[in-house]
Amino acid sequence: MTVFLTSSPCLLGEEKLNPANGFVEALRKALPSPCRCLFITSDRDNHAFTEGHGYAIKRSFEATGFSFSEYTLLDGRSEAEAAALVEKAELIVLAGGHVPTQNSFCVRIGLRELLRGFNGVIMGISAGSMNSADTVYVQPELPGESTDPDFVRFAPGLGLTKAQILPHYNQVKDNLLDGRRLFEDITFEDSFGQRFFVLNDGSYISVIDGQEYLHGEAYLIENGSMKQICANNMTVKMRDLYTAR
Repeated sequence: MTVFLTSSPCLLGEEKLNPANGFVEALRKALPSPCRCLFITSDRDNHAFTEGHGYAIKRSFEATGFSFSEYTLLDGRSEAEAAALVEKAELIVLAGGHVPTQNSFCVRIGLRELLRGFNGVIMGISAGSMNSADTVYVQPELPGESTDPDFVRFAPGLGLTKAQILPHYNQVKDNLLDGRRLFEDITFEDSFGQRFFVLNDGSYISVIDGQEYLHGEAYLIENGSMKQICANNMTVKMRDLYTAR
């Protein structure tokens, strides 16, 4: 299994894959052409979202020179076929969206177990990358989530990486939620005893032959503070980041 966990795989405002930090080149090496792709939604009931997001990603791949022999969407309409669809796929795309909603769908279809024997390529997008962690940090996103005492901030994920990923830092770093700063007042408070890997769009984590690597500009949040740990056109072994103190 080869895994690419992105903040966003596409160029901002374009339906084309982002070549930054060797991403497109790495995909070309990993994927057969054409390939069978399975797009797994983040919202099983929002079929318009599934089709809009899913086919936009398909067009982005095709505009970058990739081709598909099959391109299948997995949401509530096809969840009974999940095991067969996963087994057949050569590329699985884990959609972006709302993390808790996607996490619930992954649990519902038993995706963690279905992926145990998967030998193809997995690409995560935003929420899909976040839910790929062994234990997911569910960063509050919607109004009321950060003040809700019942909002679950840590949940079991797909176990594709040890990294708790936070995407789109370049876009959301100054966001306010429920009257507080998303990062300094909310996420930093949640980071005690944790390590959050914060990615800009264009940066990603890869898992190749069981080894994890960080590519591009990224930051580490732990114990209430943040520092830069990687830069554009740079690759760092995640093993070194997991053990560093």
